[in-house]
Amino acid sequence: MAGTTEAAVLAGRWARVRIWLEATRPRTLPAAVAPVLVGTALAAREGLFRPGAAAACLGFALLVQVGTNLANDYFDFLKGADTAERVGPRRAVAAGLIAPATMRRAMVAVFAAAFLVGLTLLGYGGWPLLVIGVASILCGVAYTGGPYPLAYHGWGDVFVFLFFGLVAVGATALVQTGRWSAAAWVAGAGLGALATNILVANNYRDVETDAKAGKRTLLVRWGRAYGRGQFAAAHLLAGITPGALAGLGVLSPAVAVILAGLAGGMGFKQSRDLARANTPAACIVLLGDTGRWLAIYGVVLAAGLVWGG
Repeated sequence: MAGTTEAAVLAGRWARVRIWLEATRPRTLPAAVAPVLVGTALAAREGLFRPGAAAACLGFALLVQVGTNLANDYFDFLKGADTAERVGPRRAVAAGLIAPATMRRAMVAVFAAAFLVGLTLLGYGGWPLLVIGVASILCGVAYTGGPYPLAYHGWGDVFVFLFFGLVAVGATALVQTGRWSAAAWVAGAGLGALATNILVANNYRDVETDAKAGKRTLLVRWGRAYGRGQFAAAHLLAGITPGALAGLGVLSPAVAVILAGLAGGMGFKQSRDLARANTPAACIVLLGDTGRWLAIYGVVLAAGLVWGG
């Protein structure tokens, strides 16, 4: 009997852990990891790799991403965007798995941890990094919270492109090389574009429920046809990026051709999949595929910058 009770307790604890892991939305985490990897590769290419700074950037990026996801779970519930009509992956607060107050405390704790990790980077880049870090956290909260939630007014895609593309790659390279570079901006644009596609795949599924909740995403404003166009354009930008980096002399033409070819093939496939995504299940599969492709793109680009430049 004692063994059965202990097993039940362990099973209950594991179930609780799984709920929290699900709330972090693992499919979105490549958007945090890939730009740090590429920014670090740019530094390593110059012989300026700083492990401590790179680790701090990665920790900060992951914590901001998780904090944003928890905030999204909490604020979307409060605003009525997550209802019984919603057909995507379950949300912990809306499903009654985590109390709103508990989710709010977790959100605050994660963002506080991000701030503390970010402070360790000030010695590498000074006060500009404090501004970037605070802005990242505030935008993470304001993504779905505050008096002007970005995602509810169509600014979510811009936030993702800037902070999980340009800023993440640029700041990661900055703390290791001591300067902003054109290569970091170019690489950040390609990664930021693919990161926005994670958002498009998610919003494509939720157009009807978002519209009812007053969440005016770009797809709600301009329709799914616009979303397909934006999705394809983002893939195109990611495909152009390797050639631009080769033009700057930081990526070999051979690697640029390989990565551009991969981007073209994946862009065609995923754009076709989005056009055929007539069910929530298809959108959920595509959501995972966009995250995995971002991770692959980031790894190949980083490897090319370090060993094929």
